[in-house]
Amino acid sequence: MTEISNSESLFLQGGKTGVLILHGFTGSPASVRPWALGIHESGYTVSAPRIAGHGTRWEDLNYTSWREMYASAESAFLTLKESCDRVFVAGFSVGGALALRLSQIRGSEIEGLILLNPSIFDDRKFFRALPVLKHILPSIPGGKSDIAQPNPIRHGYDRIPLKALDSVRKLWAQVEEDLYLVDLPLLIGYSINDHVVAPACSQTIIDNVFSPSIREIIFEKSFHNVSLDYEVDDLIAESTEFLEDVLAGTFESTNEDDETQLINAEFESIISGLSLDESTPNTFLDELDAVDDEHFVQPNPPMPHVDQLARWAIIGLLGGPAYLLLEFFTGFSFFGTGPWIGILGFIGGVVASIMKFARNDDDYDDGAIL
Repeated sequence: MTEISNSESLFLQGGKTGVLILHGFTGSPASVRPWALGIHESGYTVSAPRIAGHGTRWEDLNYTSWREMYASAESAFLTLKESCDRVFVAGFSVGGALALRLSQIRGSEIEGLILLNPSIFDDRKFFRALPVLKHILPSIPGGKSDIAQPNPIRHGYDRIPLKALDSVRKLWAQVEEDLYLVDLPLLIGYSINDHVVAPACSQTIIDNVFSPSIREIIFEKSFHNVSLDYEVDDLIAESTEFLEDVLAGTFESTNEDDETQLINAEFESIISGLSLDESTPNTFLDELDAVDDEHFVQPNPPMPHVDQLARWAIIGLLGGPAYLLLEFFTGFSFFGTGPWIGILGFIGGVVASIMKFARNDDDYDDGAIL
């Protein structure tokens, strides 16, 4: 049983293009109902399912993991596909994380993605204590709805189940890690005065997805739940325009012109430093001509140093054969030793040469690790 009005799943039959809208954590379809009705009025089939563990009692949510929440969202998606040829997915807050996860897994079956104040992380210190705190406290007060408009309707639990919230942290981690898998046309809206989800979540998504085109909406008057706030009409109008543009194949990023201007400005700043005008005192071609042969320095390497061992090698290798030739043609013999002086001298030269080369190799290999 629940005291939340319109908390049951919403299915509005329309044309052959469907839009799945996923509500946030502790909320219900009531939190996105005006958004769903507005899109349906443009002729689309809209499904706003009640995510597992929601719309009843907060205790039920504490027994629900994020995987069960995702399973209920995926089931609603498959049901919508049965009656529609093309399907878009939209998500609000944690529903945005579920929408991202759905697009990471079933992206080829989805036409485009709409995110409203999506939640994919929270850096507040409280969340670091959740793994321990959830075993001490089952829930904490949820506080007032983050809606700027006065007297908002009740659309979710008034308490936050901590076991379920800690499970959502695992969903966040998985979604953020796999943002690169998202390659769908993306419409993302965020409030600058959101007191629940930091706009940094939206910026992180924008910076890390591989969507071919991204359109941003910034809400200045509304708080977290724009669907129940001052700018709901803007949300509906931007959403239907996004749907029409993607279906027509004309969807482009709103900041594409700015990016083009930035590229042009950077190019002009580079070109401005170069000149081919010969009337200028110093052109880019002049600078190239200045690099001529006058700057080339002819190498004049010093003669290699000959140490004592090298000298003995040279004397033995040259002197030994020379002595043998002298002894052979003239019969000269130093102290009657015959050819042995030349033979021993040549052998000594060979040995000295080997020692010389071996020492050089050792010098080159010094410090090597095998």
